[in-house]
Amino acid sequence: MDISNITKNLHPLEIKVLLHYSDKDELTSERLIKELDYKEGHANQAFSWLSGKELLKETGRTPHTYFEITETGRELSKTGTVEERVIALVKENGAKTLPEIAAALSIENKDIGSAFGMLSKEGVLKMNAEKKAEYTGAAVPSRIAVTAELLKKAAGTENGLLDNAGLSAEEQSAMAGLAKKRGAADSPFKIIERETVTYKLTADAKKVTEALKKAGVTGNEIGEVTPKMLATGEWKNGTFRGYNITIPPARIIPGRTNPYVQFLESVKDKLCSLGFQEFDGPLVETEFWNGDALFMPQFHAARDIHDVYRIKNPTHAKSIEEPYLSNIARVHENGGESGSRGWNYSFDREFTRRLILRSQGTVLSAHQLHKAEIPGKYFGIARCFRYDKVDATHLSDFYQTEGIVLGEEANLKTLLGFLKMFATEIAGATEVKYVPGYFPFTEPSVEVHIKHPVLGWFELGGSGIFRPEVTKAMGIDVPVLAWGIGIDRMALMALGLNDLRELFCEDIEKVRQRKAKF
Repeated sequence: MDISNITKNLHPLEIKVLLHYSDKDELTSERLIKELDYKEGHANQAFSWLSGKELLKETGRTPHTYFEITETGRELSKTGTVEERVIALVKENGAKTLPEIAAALSIENKDIGSAFGMLSKEGVLKMNAEKKAEYTGAAVPSRIAVTAELLKKAAGTENGLLDNAGLSAEEQSAMAGLAKKRGAADSPFKIIERETVTYKLTADAKKVTEALKKAGVTGNEIGEVTPKMLATGEWKNGTFRGYNITIPPARIIPGRTNPYVQFLESVKDKLCSLGFQEFDGPLVETEFWNGDALFMPQFHAARDIHDVYRIKNPTHAKSIEEPYLSNIARVHENGGESGSRGWNYSFDREFTRRLILRSQGTVLSAHQLHKAEIPGKYFGIARCFRYDKVDATHLSDFYQTEGIVLGEEANLKTLLGFLKMFATEIAGATEVKYVPGYFPFTEPSVEVHIKHPVLGWFELGGSGIFRPEVTKAMGIDVPVLAWGIGIDRMALMALGLNDLRELFCEDIEKVRQRKAKF
């Protein structure tokens, strides 16, 4: 072990750890933050560097689950939960329809619908013969009081965190329905999973520490001369860090096109060569085009599959285009001219103007329908946003290739042919299967799955034939095939990668070298 070489290359963050602790001390990020005034990032960086030099070893990991109160939770801690308020309103004012309750409490229809569904299941409320929600006289479930107490407790803490280990069995049971890992923006609590990692210095660290002390190194040496030091003359009294001029400089790579961008361009070229026309649209959309125009009910849990990011300012669009607003409102309320019975509720024209980041590429198809040629073929590559846990096959900011084919002869067989083309010719998959799916705006609905050599089977995207409730409101009376394919996932296969995050990493050379090679 070359002690002198190691000491020359130690960062002040590492030096302070070596000088303050011995191999008998158990070290954690929290301890360094408290005793050395480190930030969490500094502590983790010091542990990483010391471990790489074999001066530190990991001794254990302890998992922890916390529940962090969200802005929604803080608001509920002040106003009361939706269920509490619904029960109180019906008790005091008698039976009311769900839209009447939503209007009286200034709460969205879908949230009132979800609350009524749960309370009805528990026998607290019921729908009477007049289609009004009324109180049954049953005892209010204890979970509602427990929920209120959890919200109050979390809102009263400094960091808004509740430790799962400190909750009772009844509180843990209630929290199971309140906290989410994904889509936590509309939930009272967000689940946070952490690990406390403990470390100890190795025997070699003692030799390095002795060398540091002998050389008079403290970790407080000056590493950068600032204008203030020059102005005050402070640099004259300081000790400077040594610099290792033998370290090779960083490799300079000239600008190149990102492999993923090249892949996206190749997809566009292929679709255009097949006679498709490209469409596009804004990243900021309204609830109308993102969901309502696609026959997704405003109040129903089916809407929850799209956890959207809302725009803070402005919150709402000034207006929605006519006659599409009125057509879609009628479709939701009674089916309009689609031949359907609709969803049978009062369409909320205020909610439909709310601004969000689009959560699905299908919004482009909704925009295109009323101006599309028949027959016609269209596609777009859309950047979409959903609150999602990032892992090897999920991103919260992702791309979809979206397309529609309109024509009298278009049918399910045609759609399956397109899906197979995407899976085999663009993604490069050799094993493909079709799985029945559900989407509020298509019937039938089909998911296409491909097999990755490392990740196994995963969904490539969804597709189907647009329902009449979607097409007829836009003036279209022919079959419309539609698909939304995760183009990021196609790139995993085509570029020979095992993790979506590699598409957006800084080291694009690694992506380039692995392209199409397993």
